[in-house]
Amino acid sequence: MSKVDDLNAMNELHWLIDMVQTIEVGLVVLDRQYNIQLWNGFMENHSGISPNDIKGSNLFDRFDDLPATWLKQKMESVFLLNNQAFISWEQRPYVFKFRNYRPITGRAEFMFQNITLLPLSSLTGQITHLSMIVYDVTDVAINKMQLDNATDKLQLHNQTDALTLLLNRRYWLQNAVQEFERFNRYCEPVSMLLIDLDHLKQINETYGHIAGDRAIQHVAHVMKKNLRTTDIGGRYGGETLGIILNHSSATESAIQAERVRAEIEAAEFTYNSRKIKVTVSIGICELTEELQSPDKWLDKTDEALALAKVSGRNCIKAIGTQL
Repeated sequence: MSKVDDLNAMNELHWLIDMVQTIEVGLVVLDRQYNIQLWNGFMENHSGISPNDIKGSNLFDRFDDLPATWLKQKMESVFLLNNQAFISWEQRPYVFKFRNYRPITGRAEFMFQNITLLPLSSLTGQITHLSMIVYDVTDVAINKMQLDNATDKLQLHNQTDALTLLLNRRYWLQNAVQEFERFNRYCEPVSMLLIDLDHLKQINETYGHIAGDRAIQHVAHVMKKNLRTTDIGGRYGGETLGIILNHSSATESAIQAERVRAEIEAAEFTYNSRKIKVTVSIGICELTEELQSPDKWLDKTDEALALAKVSGRNCIKAIGTQL
């Protein structure tokens, strides 16, 4: 090899070392015992540990907060299978607990990381080392989480009735269909309630339509207070609210319905310094095999509600059950 070739080779080695040290990703090389052989400038800048100080140290001894068991399993698969492995921030936000100093994503305390594990072979072809490439993906992660959060808020807005903050009619009926299908699979008891505000027209004519809206909100508030975590409450339409009661027969549902009815009757709300009292009529239908569609289930519940109204209002009626 000529002196020119020697010089070119030295230059290429210098460029390669310079690139490894200044590249904007972390680069770590480990031997088979997880001892650190290379630690580039990115890793030094974010860990505060210089290459001279850490070279030859065991990775897991120097960083005892690493998920050792999980990470070693990943690394062993790379050594044994001669395949690369990838660790996403969505799988685990970070492996190295580096502080985040990016000004745009300052709300993230730690750096979100994607990591690639690559096998490194010797001149004989044996896999003797492994490289870890650490990518700072904090900006990507924060942007995605913000987008997901905005999407969740939009979805919640699209599912919510603006007046009562219950589920809107479309989404509540979708839940009714899902509970109908669940019943066909598991045959667990489930009942539907329709709650109708009595004499809303009279409230509108006496106090105004805003007072009527306040009355609907008042009933919705009392209803929500009495919902269990498994119950599904929504606004069916106008002054009619609905509840789907999972794991509840008609008789069990009537107990909860009576609690709601009695609390509404005893309570009052204030509008323009005037105290207003309201009552509700409630219809109940437990889902049975004879009801062959969600629409028929809803129709039967509506029949029970109509029966409560013609029975004098401020009462509860259930189809096929004496209450």
